[in-house]
Amino acid sequence: MALKEIVEQTVAGLGYDLVEIERSAAGLLRVTIDLPWTRPPEGVNADAVPEQFVTVEDCETVTRQLLFALEVDGIEYKRLEVSSPGIDRPLRSESDFERFVGQQIDITLKVPVGVDVAAGTTVNANRKKFRGVLERTTGTDGILGWQIVWSDAPAVKPGQKVSKKRVPAPLQALGFVLDELKEARLAPIVSFKGRGAKGGTEPDLD
Repeated sequence: MALKEIVEQTVAGLGYDLVEIERSAAGLLRVTIDLPWTRPPEGVNADAVPEQFVTVEDCETVTRQLLFALEVDGIEYKRLEVSSPGIDRPLRSESDFERFVGQQIDITLKVPVGVDVAAGTTVNANRKKFRGVLERTTGTDGILGWQIVWSDAPAVKPGQKVSKKRVPAPLQALGFVLDELKEARLAPIVSFKGRGAKGGTEPDLD
């Protein structure tokens, strides 16, 4: 049985979600897990649902079971590390994107946006990387999609006063489907209010 399949089955069997598997040249096998996410009931504000996190005990439970499973299948490695997602958590599945709607994310496209998309905007046609707030969209045909929204205004530094007379930079949006993405992650933005605190937009990445 392949490594990914072993790890996925073991993690899922214990009631957790597999976020990422990494193998280093030095023999380190790093497994990142998360607690399963369920969509809040209709009419319930997602911000009102307390955010839960993976604990040390969760990681120890998965580690013990993985050590056994990997030994049974003869998987070679030197050290196993099981941890919770960091602030730059990767987004892979549809449910990942649904879970983090309203959050700042970084995306890398497989191919540049192209001239047609960039026309009439400040976006370079050769751009692949963007940072913005993740939003759900609904097309005229009723098909659900995704977009990130950002402003080209420079980031406001802590303690910096912003003039009320300053005209805010217009918002820009880029629509996408998951198949167009090479990579997507939560933007590594530290907030003392927690990940659930949805703030304004940040400048996009070049």
